[in-house]
Formats: sequence, C-alpha cells, structure tokens
Amino acid sequence: MSGTVGVHALVRRAHEERVLSLLRDRGALSRAQIATRVGLSRTTLSEITGELLARGAIVVVNTDAKARAGSGRPAELLALDPHSGQFMGVDLGHNRVRVAVADASHEIIARGVSSYAAETPWADRLAAAFALIERTGRESGVTYQALQGVGVGLAGPQPAGSAQSGIVSDAFSRRFAAPVLVDNNTRFAALAEAIAGGDDVRDVLYVRLSDGIGGGLVVGGRLVAGRFGVAGEFGHITADRSGDVCRCGKRGCLETVASVPAVLRACRLATIEDLSAALATGDSTAITTIERVATAVGRVLADAALILNPEQIVIGGRLVRAAPGIVARAGAIVEAELVPAGGDRPRIRAARLGDDDGTLGAIAALFKQSPLLAGYPETAGSMQ
Repeated sequence: MSGTVGVHALVRRAHEERVLSLLRDRGALSRAQIATRVGLSRTTLSEITGELLARGAIVVVNTDAKARAGSGRPAELLALDPHSGQFMGVDLGHNRVRVAVADASHEIIARGVSSYAAETPWADRLAAAFALIERTGRESGVTYQALQGVGVGLAGPQPAGSAQSGIVSDAFSRRFAAPVLVDNNTRFAALAEAIAGGDDVRDVLYVRLSDGIGGGLVVGGRLVAGRFGVAGEFGHITADRSGDVCRCGKRGCLETVASVPAVLRACRLATIEDLSAALATGDSTAITTIERVATAVGRVLADAALILNPEQIVIGGRLVRAAPGIVARAGAIVEAELVPAGGDRPRIRAARLGDDDGTLGAIAALFKQSPLLAGYPETAGSMQ
C-alpha cells in the first residue's frame, strides 16, 4: 500500500512541476490554458492548482476579462508568486543600453534606457549600464534583493568563450549575487518574438535590419547558439558577390545592402527619418533602393527557410519600421522560392516588439533556465 502511495505522490509532484515550469516559462495563464498545454484533465488540473494556491506557490493575478470576446464569466489567470523572484534583462547595444526587470509572474516592474557614443569603450559602457540599473531601481522602488538571474545581450557576434562576453559576465557577477547569462542581443530578440503576443511558436527564424544585421534561430522553443556561439549571423551571408566590402572582410554581405547605413548611403540621405519621408513622398531612388533591399533579404531568408523549415519568419529592426513594405516584398520572394512539398508554408510577419526586444528576450531566456522552482514551498511529507 505504501508503494502505491509513493507512486501517487511522485506522479502528483511531476504534474506540479510541469504546471510550475509552464507558468515560469509563459507567465499568467488560465486553468484551461494550463490544462491544454500540460495535457491534464480539468479535474486533475483543478486539484493541482488548488494545492499550489493553498501552499502559496502560485497566486491569482488577474482575469482574462479585457481580452475575452463575448459573454461568460472571466477566467482567473494564475501565475507564480510575483514576489518570489526578479529577473533582469540588459541590452548593451552599439549606442545605448536598455534594462528591464520582471517579477516571477512575467510582469515588467522596471525599465530604463541610456545613450552613449558608438565609440565608447567597454569599461565605460558597463559603467553606464550599472548607473542606469541603479537609477531605474531608485525611480521604480525595485531593490534587486530577490534577483534570480541577469541576462545580458551584446551587439555583434559572441563566440563561445569570447573575451568580451567574459568581461561582461564577470562584471555583472561581481555586481549581483545571481547567475549571469550573456549572448548576442539579436538572438535574445528572436526568443522574445517567438513568444510575443502569447504565441506558442517552437521554430522561428528572425532577422533584424538595423545599424547592422543580425539574426537568431529558435528551435523547439529554445535559442540555438551553434557550436561556437555565432548561429544566426544572416547579415554576413553573401547577397551580392560584386558588392561592397563588408566590415567582416568579405564582399557583398547582406549587411552591405540592407543595413540602415547602407540604405542611407544608397539614397544619399542623412537619417532614417529622412528615408521615411522620402518613401512617403514617392521618391524614386528611395523606392528602388528599398525594393532591392527587400529582394536581397527575401533571397537570403528563402535559402535559410529551405534548410531550416521554420514555422515562422520574423523581420524586424529600424529599417522595417521606416519601410514596412520590406516585409511583404521579402515574404513574396520566400514564398516563390520554397518548394511545393513539405506541408504548410512558414508564416512571415513583421516584428511585434520594439527596442525592448533584446531585454525581453534576455528575461525570457532566464525564465527558461531558472532554478527558481527549487525554492517553492511543499506540503510536509508530500514526497513520502
């Protein structure tokens, strides 16, 4: 009899861990959403969530009344106890640093941004980041005493074991008594886009057209870094073999065609706002340039899609916000290049998130590997 009780306790604990892991990963969800995602019956799920609520492991944070269509009683949304942990995302870009802090229920409780010159040394960039974190904490009342992890996104490729990543990791580890995760900020953005809007997308190909061009791959719901930590560098795929020399030393990389500086040079314009204005007034040079950009992006993404077979392709960045027509034109190229076999075509869309995508993705990466669940309260003897 005791063996049966022990097996029952183990099964129940496994169900609890699946529910807690889902809420850690996805944030607030209704009981129906939880039941569907973890594959439990409504009755079993009700018992599990009832016990977790009683123990204080999860709490009711809201209802779905705002998003609900039609009549009916709003469903309660359950989440991890917001006070049980904090997660910080930092995006150290080319000319600015952003920070966001989330609680355990995925609510952003603090955020801030600070600028610096593109040629600023790394020591000064780190100093600017720590100053911003302190200021953001003061202004929001967040003390960081419950910090469970820090995710830091850096611009440019971040090979495994690179000196830059090591310097940043060491600096944040000395500053905060919490695990530190360092990766490319565009890869973090890819993860943020994969879960944006409540999507449950497992396989995403993401490219960002901005001052440089980066990308990221999400496979099976997780970021792919590659053997040496540089997966997703779409900006350095050759788009024009007779094109300009890229900063990487190769000729005709996509970055020499479709980055913001390359487009502005081709259009003889000074700012991204000038480009938006030129497109709005029907300037022929701007229109032709953007068509060329969209075609190059589409061909690169089509090649990648044939190899990777993604569920979704997301195109974002400053250039897309200035010239949103790039997405439709590039998408048409991808559609035309894909072979007819292989089932459904990938959905191709513009990025939903703005400049906070790197910090939000860093936080999402922390949620996916956080040891937070180990500290949740259990009932006495629940594993006996």
